[in-house]
Amino acid sequence: METGPEIKHRAIVADKGYDSNANREAARKAGAVPVIPYKSNRRDIPRHFAKALYRGRARIEQMMGKLKRFKRVALRCEKTARNFRSIVAIAAAFILIKSVHTA
Repeated sequence: METGPEIKHRAIVADKGYDSNANREAARKAGAVPVIPYKSNRRDIPRHFAKALYRGRARIEQMMGKLKRFKRVALRCEKTARNFRSIVAIAAAFILIKSVHTA
């Protein structure tokens, strides 16, 4: 959760593996809302959970999975950060084109 003093988080989104009171408290101390689903075996499960924010996390993970289908992205074959960003941009463009033209 530590990203630096100049970055102010509004929400910290994580999966069930990070479900602990310590992680939730650390997010609150950072001034962010913890969006972490509760494990099913937890005793004190509150009613409210920000499902809309958590769905965004799933979308990001799905996009990362699609990007990693490109070998040069998954293996980080590019030496410089500029070239790696370029390959990621090209892969994202291919994914976008494929998603638009599948009707």
